[in-house]
Amino acid sequence: MKKKQARHEGHSKHDAASRREGRSLASLLDARLVGLMLAVKALVLLFGAQAYIISSNKSLASLYDWLSIWNRWDAPHYLDIARAGYVAEGLEARWIVFYPLYPWLVRACAFVLQDELVSAFFVSAVASLAAGLLLYRLAELDEQDTTARASVFFMFVFPTSYFLHIGYTESLFITLSVGAFLAARVRRWWLAGLLGALAAAARVNGLLLIPALAFEALEEYRSEGRRWRWEWLWVAAVGLGFGVYLLINWKVFGHPFEFLNKQEQYWSKSLTWPWVGINEAWNSIWGRGPSEAQMVGWQEFFFVLLGLALTVWSWLRLRTSYAVWMTCNWLLWTSTKFVLSVPRYTLVMFPAFILLARAATSRPVWNVVITVWSLLFLALFAARFVQGYWAF
Repeated sequence: MKKKQARHEGHSKHDAASRREGRSLASLLDARLVGLMLAVKALVLLFGAQAYIISSNKSLASLYDWLSIWNRWDAPHYLDIARAGYVAEGLEARWIVFYPLYPWLVRACAFVLQDELVSAFFVSAVASLAAGLLLYRLAELDEQDTTARASVFFMFVFPTSYFLHIGYTESLFITLSVGAFLAARVRRWWLAGLLGALAAAARVNGLLLIPALAFEALEEYRSEGRRWRWEWLWVAAVGLGFGVYLLINWKVFGHPFEFLNKQEQYWSKSLTWPWVGINEAWNSIWGRGPSEAQMVGWQEFFFVLLGLALTVWSWLRLRTSYAVWMTCNWLLWTSTKFVLSVPRYTLVMFPAFILLARAATSRPVWNVVITVWSLLFLALFAARFVQGYWAF
C-alpha cells in the first residue's frame, strides 16, 4: 500500500511540474523582467562609456566606439577565432584554449550583421536575456515570485555582471547551463542532454553538468518509486560537446589535448590541489604593488572565500544537484597553481543568486547590504575594465 501511495505521489509531482512548465512556456517572455534586464544592461554600458571618457579624456565618436571600449582581454581572441578559425602557428595558435561555440555563433551572425564585434554583442545580448528568463523560471519552481525575480536582479548587478553584456562566453554558458537544469527539472532529459552538450562546447565547465544532472536523475529515481528510466542516459550526451572540442584540437594540432599544453605554457594553468592556487593569491596580496595586490590578490582571494561560503550554504538550503554544480565549479577554478578570474567565474554559479535572493527577501537589511556591495564593485570593476586594466 505504501509503495503504491509513493508511486502515486511521484506521478503527482511529475504532473504538477509538467503543468507548471506549460504555463512557463506560455509566458516565457516576461515583459517586466525583460524591461529590468534591458534597463540594467543599458545603464552598465552607459556607465562604462562615461567612465572611459572621463578617465582617458577622449571622446567616443560613434556607437561602434562605445562597443570597442569593451573589446578587451579575451574578447578579441574570440573575434579572431570567428574570423579565421583555429590555427596551428603564430600568436593565434594559443587561442585553442577558447572553446568553439561562442565564436561559431558570432561568425554565423556576422554573415548578416557584417561585423564580428557587433555580432559578439548581439549574441551576448540575446543570451543574457535568455539567461535571466530561464533563471527566473528555474527559481520559480521552488521559490516565491518575488524571490525568483530577485535572483535575476542579483545576477545582473553582480560585481562582474558586465561580462554578461560583452564579447565573453558568460551569458551563453549560463543560458545553456540553466536551460539544462530547467529541462531536467521538468523531465525533458533529451533537451537537458542537448543543452548540456552545447554548454560543454562553450566552456569546460559544461562537463560538470554530468554529475549535477546525474543527481537530478537520482532525485527523480527516488521520488518515483525507484524505477529506472532509460531517458536518464541523455545526461551522457553532455560529453559530446567536449568531444567536438577535442576533435578540433586533434585536427589543428594532431593531439586532442593540446589545449592543456597551451594553458600551462601561456596561462600557468595546470591541475593541482586547491590550496596551492589559493595560497598564491594570498601571497599576491603582500608581494605585489598596491593595484595588483587588490585585483590579483585581495579580490581573487575574497571571491574564493565567497564562492566557498555560498557552496557550503547551497548544501544546506538547495537541491543536491545545485550544490553539486556549485562544488564542482568552485573546485575547478581553485584546483590550479595560479588562481585567476575567480570573480568572473563566480557568475556561472547561478544557484548563488537564488540564495542571495532568499536572504534579501527575508531580511531587508541583507537586501541593502547585497545590493550596495554589488553596485559599488560593479562600478569599480567595469570602470577599470573599459580603461584596459585587468578586471578578471
